[in-house]
Amino acid sequence: MRVVVTGGAGFLGSHLSETLLARGAEVVALDNFCTGSVDNVAALMSTGRFTLVDCDVSQGISVDGPVDAVLHFASPASPVDYLRMPIETLQVGSLGTQHALELALEKGARFVLASTSEVYGDPQVHPQPETYWGHVNPVGPRGVYDEAKRYGEALTLAYRQTHGVNTGIIRIFNTFGPRMRPNDGRAIPNFIRQALAGEAVTVAGDGRQTRSICFVDDLVAGILQMAQIDHPGPINLGNPHEISMLDLARWIVDLTESSSPVVHIERPVDDPSVRRPDTTLAQEVLGWAPQVGIEDALRATIDWFREHADSEPLSPEATEQILAGNEQPRATRR
Repeated sequence: MRVVVTGGAGFLGSHLSETLLARGAEVVALDNFCTGSVDNVAALMSTGRFTLVDCDVSQGISVDGPVDAVLHFASPASPVDYLRMPIETLQVGSLGTQHALELALEKGARFVLASTSEVYGDPQVHPQPETYWGHVNPVGPRGVYDEAKRYGEALTLAYRQTHGVNTGIIRIFNTFGPRMRPNDGRAIPNFIRQALAGEAVTVAGDGRQTRSICFVDDLVAGILQMAQIDHPGPINLGNPHEISMLDLARWIVDLTESSSPVVHIERPVDDPSVRRPDTTLAQEVLGWAPQVGIEDALRATIDWFREHADSEPLSPEATEQILAGNEQPRATRR
């Protein structure tokens, strides 16, 4: 099996690539490294079945040879990133999605779109089933990400209906685990970084807003199950275990054995009040449910942050050597 993973050097993409390789697949990972990192996938190079290509999918994609599946994960996903790159976020959700769909059409490949729980916005229905249309502010600060993903879903369905592409859509809820960037702005890496450094752990608002948090290993299992079947989705993938941000911050402080105080800061505009997936469809269609306990997952993530606290990123020279060492398929490059 030969799989193209866009955003393959990112947090989710690197875990996907690693698991695919472990299952015997060949992986072509495309990334422009605006948020991904060669560090995330450097260990995969020695397999002989992993190719990393410096490619901005918004500009086009061309991969030689057969492709069995295209997993489209390229996109800024943290508020810090999509607020810094609003146009690029919209472009990868529109042009990038179309280019990935065209590749799937050309190759006769299964296509899976990584959509998001953000399509539900600040939901008025709880928990959120796939039939819920959402409550989104298209011109708010989060709008570029929300609308990019909503457009991507519509385009994916259009390619299925018009061109017969074997497409599937997954809506990913809050996910965490090793390889998250310490400063990417999301709650769990922020809390862990601050607690390990003995800094004040900052909770937005009063902390009563809730999220459902899923360990990355569980998420990857659901994604790969979706990649193996012909179902259009959308299907929610997330852990229905719901927790307030204040309780999560306190839990992480306890697990890190930190003396950090928990303090409150201003809450961002349009920050959802609740977020929990209805996973009935995932259980029925995919036979999928999270398996890793949240405390075990948090401990594993904390351990990874501890081990990598003083790690130096690969130098530009080393990165270039890794990229140059690939026997790369022909691809549109930045």
